[in-house]
Amino acid sequence: MANILVVDDELGIRDLLSEILNDEGHTVELAQNAAQARTARHNGRPDLVLLDIWMPDTDGVTLLKEWRGAGLLTMPVIMMSGHATIDTAVEATRIGAQSFLEKPITLQKLLKAVDQALSRDLPARRAAVETIDLGGAIVTSVADLTVEAAMTGGQALPPAVDLSPQGQQTFDLDKPLRDARDAFEKAYFEFHLAKEGGSMTRVAEKTGLERTHLYRKLKQLGVDLSRNRRGSALVL
Repeated sequence: MANILVVDDELGIRDLLSEILNDEGHTVELAQNAAQARTARHNGRPDLVLLDIWMPDTDGVTLLKEWRGAGLLTMPVIMMSGHATIDTAVEATRIGAQSFLEKPITLQKLLKAVDQALSRDLPARRAAVETIDLGGAIVTSVADLTVEAAMTGGQALPPAVDLSPQGQQTFDLDKPLRDARDAFEKAYFEFHLAKEGGSMTRVAEKTGLERTHLYRKLKQLGVDLSRNRRGSALVL
């Protein structure tokens, strides 16, 4: 797994990205502006940086130029923005960014971009992870770049532990309907997670939910996703 620096001035986005990447087994450091990002880059050597373009003090493209000029652009950088144009994405790629994520960022596109960034610069780390090809392509030249093309990649991690107790489940029906429904839904999703080897992609297909909604639903129901980090991991 990798050390990832997330730079974004929005607290909600930092927290969500941190939660998702931590659940994937990565170590995450957070910075809310360019000044904190400079400090984090100086004090450590992140394997990957997720860098917001629009920030109040110094924008992400300027910081990217600064790192390149100082010889500090030794790690892949994924740019993020909800308002950037294709021209901005092209400029960032010319400077040295590996790809671009357009907000709102879905789980699928986030993990695709992260996986490909790490696979390109960290082959030894990548070899330790079981992967599947979802048809994405790494942006290798400015001519190839589109906003959609920057959101590519894919990964599958080892199976999650079996969460179902010998396939048997009983429910306490002497409780309010909402509580009984939550208990059923938790058991339902735990069953499918175990059956599908922890693959959120396959569980989403089986249950008919979009993966972002599914991820939030599991958190709401209290399904312990962190238990999949030790020796096995949840596939988002």
